[in-house]
Amino acid sequence: MTKVVRVASGQGFWGDWLEAPRRQVEGGPVDYLMLDYLAEVTMSILQKQKERDPRMGYARDFVGAIESVLPAIAERGVKVVANAGGVNPEACADAILALAAQKGARGAVKVGVVTGDDLLPRLDELLAAGHALANMDTGEPLAAIRDRVLSANAYIGSTPIVEALAGGANVVITGRSTDTALTMAPLRHEFGWAADDWDRLAAGIVAGHILECGAQCSGGNCLHEWRTIPDLANVGYPIAEARADGSFTIAKHPGTGGRISVPSVTEQLVYEMGDPASYITPDVIADFTTIRLEQEGPDRVRVHGIRGREATPFLKVSIAYRAGWKAVGTLVYAWPDALEKAELADRVLRERLDRMGCRFDTILTEFVGASATHGPLAGDGRDAPEVQLRVGVRSPDKAMVERFVREIAPLVLNGPPSVTGFAGGRPKVEEIVAYWPALVDKRAVRTAVTVRE
Repeated sequence: MTKVVRVASGQGFWGDWLEAPRRQVEGGPVDYLMLDYLAEVTMSILQKQKERDPRMGYARDFVGAIESVLPAIAERGVKVVANAGGVNPEACADAILALAAQKGARGAVKVGVVTGDDLLPRLDELLAAGHALANMDTGEPLAAIRDRVLSANAYIGSTPIVEALAGGANVVITGRSTDTALTMAPLRHEFGWAADDWDRLAAGIVAGHILECGAQCSGGNCLHEWRTIPDLANVGYPIAEARADGSFTIAKHPGTGGRISVPSVTEQLVYEMGDPASYITPDVIADFTTIRLEQEGPDRVRVHGIRGREATPFLKVSIAYRAGWKAVGTLVYAWPDALEKAELADRVLRERLDRMGCRFDTILTEFVGASATHGPLAGDGRDAPEVQLRVGVRSPDKAMVERFVREIAPLVLNGPPSVTGFAGGRPKVEEIVAYWPALVDKRAVRTAVTVRE
């Protein structure tokens, strides 16, 4: 009988449906539960949390997710792979082991911890060794903003996760691994795929790419068929039923809502795809132009034919740095002449700020309801029954942004008429965290794996 390994997606981002992990392990047979928590901005948020409290810096929702699936781990052998460790995988592991002890399952939970992606403590060492960590978009060397760097994490691949699974871990926690590695690693471990078996590794990457956004491939956020997606309130999250030859079927549990179809899977495939012939990961370059999709039955799509080639010698590094201050204020204007009122309020606000000597790197106005999403393509918006005036500013000078904050509220009474909503009172001044993508030689990144129980 052909061996089938079932990897279920239970989270597509930090903040996804809390019920999904439990539903995935209780709804039918699965071997692995993949939970994806991290995005570029998430890393900087977690780093700030860790600065405030050294016990923090990981996705705390993960602890609740593990609690909800603990019986499946302890009694049925379901394994969990997650990048919930953020910038503090060891603290995340501490929390999971404490939970297991509290629930009387300490001996049944073995936590594999993957570290080494966090380059922040090594930045000066790397720069001194000649790694410029230049911005991939501008070519500017990292030295230009070194003193403002908040976090720096290399996207690691599936190899250390495979090592953790081989070491007996049934819960694997990583920091900034690639999203696709969370699915790829179980398949490499189960099928014994070699590190240079490019076509099969590419298949694992494609399976991971389809699963990484949760229900986005099973009916959620579906542009093509959204009117006819059944029972979204009960949407089923996707499962990859994988085989050793690299082919797999995307499915969901019977009795759940949503839909898995060629169009829904295709929409997820083109998400963040880039060059379709060169989907680059630390493990392999996958050629998306070779992917073949077939509707195998209701809510079942077979994926096969995938080709891959050798990976590059680099890892991508996600760097976040402090880039000044911002604030966003909103006012809602009602019919009649809603857009005209909002436009006048914007002019008044800008004139007052100018007279105060306020200068900003950026001041951006949007008229939500008239033109914010589609701009000129939306028409002139003159007949909009209500318009939200949304004004945002950014500056390296916090005091300038604070002046802007004080000038929004007065418009309610001393500006144009018919303000119907002043959302949340005065806007909040927030620090800007900017993104700096870079590359680093793989040989400079040293991952480590420990298995704890």
